Amino acid sequence: MNVIRIACAALCLFGLAGAASAQELEPSLSTRTLVTVDPHAHYKVVYDIHSADVAAGISKGLFYARGLIEAYRKQGVAPKQLDIHLVMHGEAAQYLLIDSTYRDVVDDPFAVNLNAKIVQDLLGLGVSVEICHSVMKSKGWTADDVLPGVTIVHDGYTRLVKLQNDGYAYIGGF
Repeated sequence: MNVIRIACAALCLFGLAGAASAQELEPSLSTRTLVTVDPHAHYKVVYDIHSADVAAGISKGLFYARGLIEAYRKQGVAPKQLDIHLVMHGEAAQYLLIDSTYRDVVDDPFAVNLNAKIVQDLLGLGVSVEICHSVMKSKGWTADDVLPGVTIVHDGYTRLVKLQNDGYAYIGGF
C-alpha cells in the first residue's frame, strides 16, 4: 500500500500523470475559485531535514523539496524566483555523502547513494543544499566526504534560526 502511495505522490509531484487541467481532474473546480500563488513574486523557503525517512527511494526531504519546485512551476513560478535552502542534519546528513563514505555509513560495500543525483539536480536549479558541520564532526566526516556543491554550515539549528529570522518560510517534519 505504501508503494502505491509513494508512486501516486511521485506522479502528482513530478507531473508524470499528464498535464490535465484542474477542471479535468475535478469538475467541481470549474464553479469554485482555485487559490494559486503570484507568478511574479519571489519566495524564500527553508527545509529542516533531519530524519533518514525515504520516499521513492531517496531522502523524503529532498523528494518533497523537488516537488515544491514543480508545484511552483505549474503555477508559473520559475526556479530562479525561488530561494530555497535545505538544511540537512541528524540522520539525514548521510544522504549528502559521496559513495565511498556512504558505503561505510550504511555498512554495504556495494551501496550507491541514490540521493547524489537529486542533490545535483537541486543544486542546478539554484537550491542551496547544506550539511551540518556538527554532525560531520561527530561522525568523523571531512569536507572531502561531502557531495560536490553542498555547503557546510556550522550547525543545523543556528542555520535554521538565522534563515527564519531572515524571513524564510519554514518547512519541517522531514
